[in-house]
Amino acid sequence: CPASSGKPSHCATLKTYTVFNVAQCEGLPDDAGQAAPAADPDMILPEIDELIRATGADFRIGGDRAFYAVGPDYVQVPPPQAYFQPIDWHRTALHELTHWSGAPSRLARDQSGSLGSVRYAQEELVAEMGAAFTCSVLGIRPTVRHADYIASWLSVIREDPRAIFRAASAASKAADFLLDFRTGRAAEADTPAAAA
Repeated sequence: CPASSGKPSHCATLKTYTVFNVAQCEGLPDDAGQAAPAADPDMILPEIDELIRATGADFRIGGDRAFYAVGPDYVQVPPPQAYFQPIDWHRTALHELTHWSGAPSRLARDQSGSLGSVRYAQEELVAEMGAAFTCSVLGIRPTVRHADYIASWLSVIREDPRAIFRAASAASKAADFLLDFRTGRAAEADTPAAAA
């Protein structure tokens, strides 16, 4: 793309690629197309592993995306070796567990928002702040990503100056809820499900 000012400019290009399923190919190495290796248990901090197990959450390690599935009520995160640093896996796991804590049978947060909506932004703030709070209590130093991620969602909810305070309150409740599993107190907690 020519630049009118004489300075270099960026030019977008579109390329197409032909893609084949590995089963359609011959002469490939034996390990081509094999599933990712199982999670390396040595990469998961014992305190995180214990917390995940203590929650009783349906926590799945695999795939290439991290998410909490609201309807079927499970958390999925890629294996630790898919992340650049182990801290990234730990904070992602805690972020998704914070979403898990908001289910109707637990803390009953509104998780009905779609991507880009104010409700979605609010829940993302809660999950990211909850992960940062939980990391802090567990002695895992949260990194700058938390601040960047929160800032990106703040731009979506600027119209409500109190939103950050509500998110921080909900995140604190979520972190406490998760951390109570370490001592068994969460099973006795007064949740909407327990009160019903």
